[in-house]
Amino acid sequence: MIIYYILAILLLALDQWSKLAIVNNFALHEVKEVLPGILSLFYIRNEGAAWGIFEGRMFFFFVITVVVVGAMVYNAHKQGFDKKIVGISYAFLLSGALGNFIDRMRLGYVVDMFRLDFIDFPIFNVADVCLTIGVILMAVYILFFEEEEQTASKSKLKK
Repeated sequence: MIIYYILAILLLALDQWSKLAIVNNFALHEVKEVLPGILSLFYIRNEGAAWGIFEGRMFFFFVITVVVVGAMVYNAHKQGFDKKIVGISYAFLLSGALGNFIDRMRLGYVVDMFRLDFIDFPIFNVADVCLTIGVILMAVYILFFEEEEQTASKSKLKK
């Protein structure tokens, strides 16, 4: 169990460090190409949620984040961490939620910096990547492993 919290802390530290590096080294709306035609660093301030929706609703984000993080921690402890994919998923989800939450509480906005140059896609940050990976891992578990485990548990009970 502790290993998943350590992973979450490391991911949260990476998120906060990357945001600090952008703020300290870029002017607002400054762009620097990293991989030409693929990836640029572009410092923006996002005052909303994903894709800028619900802009300026800080109290809403505060309540939602506290409820979601509380529910994640509760469910993780209730279900246990015996499935690695679930524990890793929770670590990514927790770090992503807390990374953007810290920005909103400390700054009043979220620092975003990664821009995909080959597609029209919203600018994002490490916390957003963590949330995406966490959701994908949880979906993989639910779609491919959860039912299999439930079936195995039921057959053990019948014996």
